[in-house]
Amino acid sequence: MTRSYQSTEAFHDLLDLIKDADQSFLTGDRAVQDDVLVAEGYRWLTEVLGIALDVYLWADPARPEFVDLVGPTRKFGGDNADAFYSFAPIDPARTYRITGVRGDAVYLSFTVYGGPDDGRWSDNIVGWLNDRNDFTVADDGTFEFLLGPAGADPGDGTAFIELTPDAVACVTRDYMEKPRVGTRATYAIEAVAGPERPLSAGGQGPTEPPPPPPLADADLATRLRATANFVRDLLAVFPLTMPPADESNVMQDPWPVPAATYGWAAPDACYAMGYYDLAADEALVVEGRSPDCVFWNLCLWNPYLQTYDYRYEQVTINGTQVAYEDDGSWKLVVAANDPGLPNWLSTAGHPRGLLWFRWFLAEAMPDRPTTRVIKVDG
Repeated sequence: MTRSYQSTEAFHDLLDLIKDADQSFLTGDRAVQDDVLVAEGYRWLTEVLGIALDVYLWADPARPEFVDLVGPTRKFGGDNADAFYSFAPIDPARTYRITGVRGDAVYLSFTVYGGPDDGRWSDNIVGWLNDRNDFTVADDGTFEFLLGPAGADPGDGTAFIELTPDAVACVTRDYMEKPRVGTRATYAIEAVAGPERPLSAGGQGPTEPPPPPPLADADLATRLRATANFVRDLLAVFPLTMPPADESNVMQDPWPVPAATYGWAAPDACYAMGYYDLAADEALVVEGRSPDCVFWNLCLWNPYLQTYDYRYEQVTINGTQVAYEDDGSWKLVVAANDPGLPNWLSTAGHPRGLLWFRWFLAEAMPDRPTTRVIKVDG
């Protein structure tokens, strides 16, 4: 008798997706332009698959844990050298307590996203809290708040995010001015109430739930399909198509993040994007002025929205690392080699790439940075 499993079909579908995924950057209109980007494309596939397995194959909204989304060797979705991002799955019928210690964060936020529950990208922001405005941080750096459905707010002043029926994930942002030497924030999430565990008086949850039952075929198949959907959504977008040289070396106007947004953008941020395309003897000078904000930086990315290897080269720069002009403005210089000017960002062997600014909790919308190409020693 031949045994049949839903997970067999789902597993083979995932393998088929990965087997052909390199066509996204090898052929067609989005084919990348050089061997370095081909190699980075294969590495990117392994990274996004690893992330998908963490957040969909292993995730359990009844017993959630935060898992890191990015790091020096895990890059996707617009990572940067100054921040740590983590993910936890959410069940909108449950109430969660998040506790933690801020560490050296200059901006720490928790954002709940809504949308499909099958691994596809989120399409809206349900709610968010940041450490500057929304939840209390004690003198020892500790904090606590709740997430839950309507009616779960204890009403005792504890910060609270109300979960809509489509809430699926909580993503953290821990930004530091000196991430290599600073202490990152720590945090934990626990489900304190749910369909089988009502919240007790005073907001204290009952004892921990029993261990989950053994993994069933249908459940594993659902998780494998979600893993594939996450990767499939990314393959539909990346790599980004680079513009021709005569349309590069300019910045777009900054914009704020709307409530209806694709993916996991930050609601407290405004962004600006551009592209560079430079010869070996050229540098791009980016000039501007940042409004008062808690943090800002510029990152260089490849078309998969990955930073170059910031462990070894200065490929991002934040507001505390910048040498400012006397009037408070700045000039940042993007070039293949050190041009002998302040605020140099290395292209790290990428003659073409993306420029990405972000400003958190800015008091005003930044002006569009200006750009000009200059000649330097190649």
